[in-house]
Amino acid sequence: MKINSKQRAYLRGLANSYDTIFQIGKGGINENMTAQISDALEARELIKLRILKNCEMTTDEAAEAIAEAVGAEIVQVIGTRFILYRESVKHKKIELI
Repeated sequence: MKINSKQRAYLRGLANSYDTIFQIGKGGINENMTAQISDALEARELIKLRILKNCEMTTDEAAEAIAEAVGAEIVQVIGTRFILYRESVKHKKIELI
């Protein structure tokens, strides 16, 4: 599902109050991490992640790799943080217009 600019702005606003729940460091991205991120997206639909300084990937590279691996949309990439959205099948919480 592609989100448009109004939906993206709405999701960015929602994510302002969210805490970062995943950090990606020297170990990079692995299968276990993508499984945990996928589970978190199923439960929450919108999550915030952070890249640590010792990670070998840039924030953009990590956001794209994770979004592709879990079937999510990148809402925003800013500094070392990024926000992902994926509509939940079982626990729909966010209603996009």
